[in-house]
Amino acid sequence: MAAIIRMPEVLAGATEEAIQQWLVHEGDPVDVGTPLAEIETEKAVVEFTAESTGTVARRLVADGDSVPVGSPIIALLESGDDPAELAELLAAAGVPLQAPASRADAPEPDSLPAARATPSTTAPRADGHRRFASPIVRRLAAERGLSLDGVVGSGPDGRIVRRDLEFTVHDPAGSAATVAAAAVARAVPTKPAVEAPTTGARRSSDPGGGAVTDTPASAMRRTIARRLAESKSTIPHFYMTRHLEVDELLALRERINALGGPRVSVNDFIVKAVALAHRAVPDAAAIWHDEGLRRYGDIDVAVAVAVEGGLVTPVLRGVDRLSIGALAASSAELADRARAGALTAADLTGGTIAVSNLGMYGVDEFAAIINPPQSAILAVGRASARPIARDGALAVATMMSVTLSGDHRVMDGAAAAKWLAALADLVEHPLGIVV
Repeated sequence: MAAIIRMPEVLAGATEEAIQQWLVHEGDPVDVGTPLAEIETEKAVVEFTAESTGTVARRLVADGDSVPVGSPIIALLESGDDPAELAELLAAAGVPLQAPASRADAPEPDSLPAARATPSTTAPRADGHRRFASPIVRRLAAERGLSLDGVVGSGPDGRIVRRDLEFTVHDPAGSAATVAAAAVARAVPTKPAVEAPTTGARRSSDPGGGAVTDTPASAMRRTIARRLAESKSTIPHFYMTRHLEVDELLALRERINALGGPRVSVNDFIVKAVALAHRAVPDAAAIWHDEGLRRYGDIDVAVAVAVEGGLVTPVLRGVDRLSIGALAASSAELADRARAGALTAADLTGGTIAVSNLGMYGVDEFAAIINPPQSAILAVGRASARPIARDGALAVATMMSVTLSGDHRVMDGAAAAKWLAALADLVEHPLGIVV
């Protein structure tokens, strides 16, 4: 039967998202899992896939448009469906039966039905024509003190999209020089979710006379700032550190990699040990939810992946049930898709704990901030030779420091210590990780 697909909540708490690019056209057949569109959020661009079969009857939102979560975005028909059924369905949802021929022919926003996906709004131009810009663009422009007058849109039909703001220098007068600079900058293709470190930089002087450079933060950096500030101000963090001996783990890893197959990293062992520690201490597999605890039967673990302009935390599923080789392959594939900007909505949701490893950067020890709604994050430092006391004598061992940041609403110190003890036993006796 005919069906209307609505804008999904790609990231928890999102209220508005944008169709960066449609991947299907009207008349295309669709199966379960068929990529429908790339959806842009303030944190990443993710691929949205179909959950039912059919044929694309109508795309209800244009490329570049931002709409509220839950708004109709595409209509599907199954084989043999009566087109009249689709018309009734669209009418019930408040969607016009005939799509405008072009953006310029679309009715003004105030005249559209309330249930219609929110369209781009317009900004006047000196030549009497109207310039289309999505609500996200207009809000970001207001936040940055930017004028849309004179901005050359790079979206369909000259629409101003979010990436255009990344190339617009703060200039209340909207000077021709600013617009020309933005147009030249847009000649170099970029991904909207990737931060250009020097884009939009504005030089000025501080009160002491020294030169300073102000660079507008990318959407990803602003989201990271907002979420982590929220985390530190609303989640009662506490921290525990253990120093683990990893010589046996490193030796086992070397033997496993000598067999061929997916290359296993130290982080893969840590991620698997985290999942098995959750199995040993099931109270840790929970989050704070609506003033209570929500517990999960499956053990999913998020892994922090550095990408250009920030980081994302895709989630590995059922980690406790994966072999170390399967985990290594899944982890590598997920990291590759994260760096390519090809994560799906499902990749970014779930899990009660994340693993953040900075050992490859030479960091010995650090404490990480919990990524809500998760209840914990494990910060992993590098493995290095350190002096230790063994049987009353001085010895040298390869040690690794790990710090657990926990949500005190979910777990108390004793439970966290028990969890860390389980993790330490697994890491220091790694056969328990692979058998």
